[in-house]
Amino acid sequence: MKPPIRDAYVRPMQGWWRRDPFFMRYMLREATALAVAVYAVVLCVGVVRLAQGEVAWNGWLAALRTPGSLLLHIVLLVAMIVHAKSWFEIMPKTMPMIFIGGRRLLASGITRAGWAATLVASALLIALAAWGPR
Repeated sequence: MKPPIRDAYVRPMQGWWRRDPFFMRYMLREATALAVAVYAVVLCVGVVRLAQGEVAWNGWLAALRTPGSLLLHIVLLVAMIVHAKSWFEIMPKTMPMIFIGGRRLLASGITRAGWAATLVASALLIALAAWGPR
């Protein structure tokens, strides 16, 4: 006589990321990518409005000055800072080992170099915007 066939065990997957603080932080970091997407859409709308003419462009600029838009931009800025922080922390883990003078470059050095490059690029962009043609 054959033993009865049992159903296979299926581990519940709903809310798997809420069971462990590590995965909660992981999902928060991943969700910050949505802020990048939202801001890309905002900028794309700006490009479309610019192509539509001065009236459309000025309307878009006026929309950016509303309290709701300013609040959205503050939230997006915070999310992008978190996103950048996690990006630079992950960078040493995803890059091949780098040797300088026969010594391996530490992960903290790679992270600091990423932040330094970001700060230099941001400073250059701000300088160009401040002293560029008007």
